[in-house]
Amino acid sequence: MPKRVYIFGGKKADGTAQMKNLLGGKGANLAEMCQIGIPVPAGFTITTDTCNEYYANKSKMPPGLEKEVNAALKKVEQIMGAKFGDSVNPLLLSVRSGARASMPGMMETVLNVGLSSATIPGMIKKTGNPRFVYDAYRRLIMMYSDVVMEKAAGIDPEEGKGIRVQLDRMLHALKDRKGYKSDADISEADLRALCDSFRAKVKEVLGKNFPDNAREQLWGAIGAVFSSWHGKRAISYRRIEGIPDDWGTAVNVQAMVFGNMGDTSATGVAFTRNPANGDNHFYGEWLVNAQGEDVVAGIRTPNPLNEDTKNDENRHLPSLQTAMPRVYRELDAIRDKLEKHYRDMQDIEFTIQDGRLWMLQCRVGKRTGTAALNMAMDMLAEKLIKNEEAVMRVSPNQLDELLHPIVDPSAEKAATPLAKGLPAGPGGAAGQIVFTANDAVAWAKQGKKVILVREETNPEDVEGMRAAIGILTARGGMTSHAALVARGWGKCCIVGCGALN
Repeated sequence: MPKRVYIFGGKKADGTAQMKNLLGGKGANLAEMCQIGIPVPAGFTITTDTCNEYYANKSKMPPGLEKEVNAALKKVEQIMGAKFGDSVNPLLLSVRSGARASMPGMMETVLNVGLSSATIPGMIKKTGNPRFVYDAYRRLIMMYSDVVMEKAAGIDPEEGKGIRVQLDRMLHALKDRKGYKSDADISEADLRALCDSFRAKVKEVLGKNFPDNAREQLWGAIGAVFSSWHGKRAISYRRIEGIPDDWGTAVNVQAMVFGNMGDTSATGVAFTRNPANGDNHFYGEWLVNAQGEDVVAGIRTPNPLNEDTKNDENRHLPSLQTAMPRVYRELDAIRDKLEKHYRDMQDIEFTIQDGRLWMLQCRVGKRTGTAALNMAMDMLAEKLIKNEEAVMRVSPNQLDELLHPIVDPSAEKAATPLAKGLPAGPGGAAGQIVFTANDAVAWAKQGKKVILVREETNPEDVEGMRAAIGILTARGGMTSHAALVARGWGKCCIVGCGALN
C-alpha cells in the first residue's frame, strides 16, 4: 500500500521541497523548512493521491487512512508535548489545503480544531487565558460551520444567507452594541455568550448541532478540504490558470500556534522582496493578538513589518521592527536563509506566540510584471541566479503586463484625488462601478468595462475579479486576498482605500 501520510516537525521531515506533486506546495515546503532548521509547528501531510482515492471511493476516506493518521498524530503529540482531545493538556490542530500550484484562498482552512466542552476547561487552565480560549472557539465555530457543515455538505445558500455571513453579522452587532472597535477588544464574558449564540444559530440554520467531539471535528475538516478541490471557486480558478482537475489537493494537519494570546502574540504575512515593484526590501504586514485569516481577509488594517516600508495608510501604526525587535531580527534572518535556499522571492506566513516565532508557510511569491523584471535583474547581479534563469523568471504574461495602460502622469498631477489606497496591482483602469462579482461577470459579458468595488474581496469573488478590468477595496493591505490574486493576474488593483463607504 502506498504511503499516504508524511510527518514533519522537530527539525525532521519525511518529505522535501522536491515532492510538491505528492505533498502539494505547502506540505513540501513545510517539510523543507523543517529539514533546514527553521521553527515549524509539527504536523503531517495527507498526499494529493489520497485526494484522488477519496473521489474514486465516492467521497469516502480510503480504507487504512485512519490508522496512518492516528499513528502520525501520536508522533505530533510527542513532539509538541500535548494530546489531541485530552481534557488536561489538549493539543489543537489546523487543517489546511495545499495543491501543487498555488491557489490563494481558493480552498479551505479550519483552525482551532479540537476545542470542545471536554477540552475548553483544560485549555483555560493550561493557558490561564479564558478570553483567548473563547476567541479561538468562536473562530472554530465560524470556520467549521461554513466550511464543513455548509459548503462540504453541498448546501448553496442565497446571497447573504450563508452561515458565515449570518455569524459575522452577529459578531458585528455585538461590537456595535457594546462599542468595541475591533475583535481584539471583546471581553471574555461577551465571547463566551457569543459562542453559545453561535451554536444555537448553527442548529437553527443548518439543522444540526455543532460537533462537540475533537475526532469528529478533525475528520470533518479533512473531508471538507478534499471536497473543496471541487468547490465552485477552486474549479473557476483552475479554469483560469489551466490547472488540471486530476492533480488533487493535499491536506496539511498541523499543531496550532496562537497569535491571539495577547499583546506578545501576533500573526503576519511577508514577502522577502516587494511583490509590487521588486524592491529588495523585506515587505509585509502583521497584526497583534490575531489569527492568520485576519491579515489575508483584510478585516483589520494591518501594521507594517518594518520602518522602511511604511505608507500613508499605516504610518501611524507600530512596525514589528519597533514593537518586537528581537522577533523581527529572527524573522529577518529566516528571510535571508529562505531566499538563499530557494533562490527566489518567497511569500511567507508566520505566527508569534508569547514572543516565540513559528513559520507556517513559504512559497514562491506572486508578483507583478514590473517586480518580476526588477527581481530577475537584481538576483542576477547578486549572483543568486544565472542568465538563463533570469530570462525564464519573466513569463510572457508578465512581459505583456509591462505594456498595460497607465494613468497619464501629467493628468495625475493636475487631478484632485477622491481617495487614496495601496497600489496592489499594476497599471491604470477606467470603467463602470459594480458592487458584486455576479454583476461584474454579467456586465463584462455585455461588453462593458467594469471596476469591481468591494468592502474587501473574498475567494467567492474570483469570477468577478477576473471579469473586471480593475479592483478597488475599502479594507485590506498589500497581503490581502484581493492583492494576492490581482498581482498574480497583473490586474489593476487598489486596496485599503479607507475613505470609501
